[in-house]
Amino acid sequence: MRQAETPTADPVQSEANPAVWSGRFSEPVSERVKRYTASIPFDWRLAPFDIQGSLAHAAMLQHVGVLSAQDLADIRRGLGEILVDFENGRFTWNLDDEDIHFNIERALTRKVGDAGKRLHTGRSRNDQVATDVRLWLRDAIDRILELNIQARRALIDLAEHHAATVMPGFTHLQAAQPVTFGHHMLAWQEMLTRDHERLVDCRRRVNRLPLGAAALAGTSFPIDREMVARELGFDGVCENSLDAVSDRDFAIEFLAAGALIMTHFSRMAEELVIWMTPRFGFIDLADRFCTGSSIMPQKKNPDVPELMRGKTGRMNGHLISLLTLMKGQPLAYNKDNQEDKEPLFDAVDTLVDTLAIFAEMMGSHIDEQTGKRVFHVTVKAERMRQAAVEGFATATDLADYLVKKGLPFREAHEAVARAVRAAEQKGCDLADLSLIELQAFSPLVEADIYAVLTLEGSLAARDHLGGTAPNQVRAAVARARARLG
Repeated sequence: MRQAETPTADPVQSEANPAVWSGRFSEPVSERVKRYTASIPFDWRLAPFDIQGSLAHAAMLQHVGVLSAQDLADIRRGLGEILVDFENGRFTWNLDDEDIHFNIERALTRKVGDAGKRLHTGRSRNDQVATDVRLWLRDAIDRILELNIQARRALIDLAEHHAATVMPGFTHLQAAQPVTFGHHMLAWQEMLTRDHERLVDCRRRVNRLPLGAAALAGTSFPIDREMVARELGFDGVCENSLDAVSDRDFAIEFLAAGALIMTHFSRMAEELVIWMTPRFGFIDLADRFCTGSSIMPQKKNPDVPELMRGKTGRMNGHLISLLTLMKGQPLAYNKDNQEDKEPLFDAVDTLVDTLAIFAEMMGSHIDEQTGKRVFHVTVKAERMRQAAVEGFATATDLADYLVKKGLPFREAHEAVARAVRAAEQKGCDLADLSLIELQAFSPLVEADIYAVLTLEGSLAARDHLGGTAPNQVRAAVARARARLG
């Protein structure tokens, strides 16, 4: 079941209805308290999942003899009509009914009479909302996993196209060794692959049924929890009733995975921002992913990557919010748990939007006129190559060359460091030094050194699993595609 993307109707204050629990109290709840405790402004999006859970619960109650066949038929008809009203924006929310559960129950009772009042038999709002959130989050995880695959596919396509495009690899943001742009894109793809694996693992713990725990101790009715679990597609049930209604580990775990996803996007976004500056000039993003300046007409600002970087703090805040929310709660359910939803909902919205726009920004399309693939990131290969040369990126290759000739690594390191200093003073690359000049740093240097000092030679030398040699990049692309299926 897919959730609505936006509220179908604003909560309204209609005629006052007594709360279903009001018999215990001598006065009604104040209007200020009603507004303060209301959850409808944000948990409206749980409505389809609340209905889904109620349908499974009703089927089980009829199966064990608590509801009649007619009651079940009436409940199914009424909930079906309510779902249609919700999806078409016709359902009217009432703050006097506190939350979505009471709103739906009261609407159902208006439609089908006493059968609607019997639906809540054997359950509590405590296990009901825990079930709703798990159903909603399971659906959200599935959508995020699909978007993760789209983002990875975009990176894999880009990596294949630039399997041999040279760029400097960096440590400390200083040019270190030559790599290929394709190899770099596959590094990002590896991050997203681990994110996918974590979400799949998280989903297993989300996919447990709390319903049947009732308020905290279970119920005296002869319920069949395993039947409900099968009906709703859960892998099993939460086995302790106290834990079932109070546990929010699954939400915290999801937010932890989400925070790491956004951390990865923040790192990728940082590189895009840096690469797009004129000082680097490695790439250009399509205009539709950028904005201009109100006073500087020359500006093309990478706002999308910058916002990805910025929204990471928002996601981290949601994780800390839920950790703090749960840290002092005694068993079992507490009203505090109402505060779990807004961070969770916003986290999903942020992840969905970020993954979708990243996949598009790093993706490609087929030009209708030429039939050729057009990438949305323009890679400036000559500028990247120039930067790799400027940074003495093949210095390690020269050291490796000397070690292979028999020189101890520490001595080779010292010899190459002096060669780099000499080239820097001359304002040239190592490959531009003459053979005689290079031999001054080590007599082991021979004429074959120039094949080692080229950028392509350096790349080709890293010809092993995980290396940056172009043929290894292409092999890694094939493996990554095979994992996607």
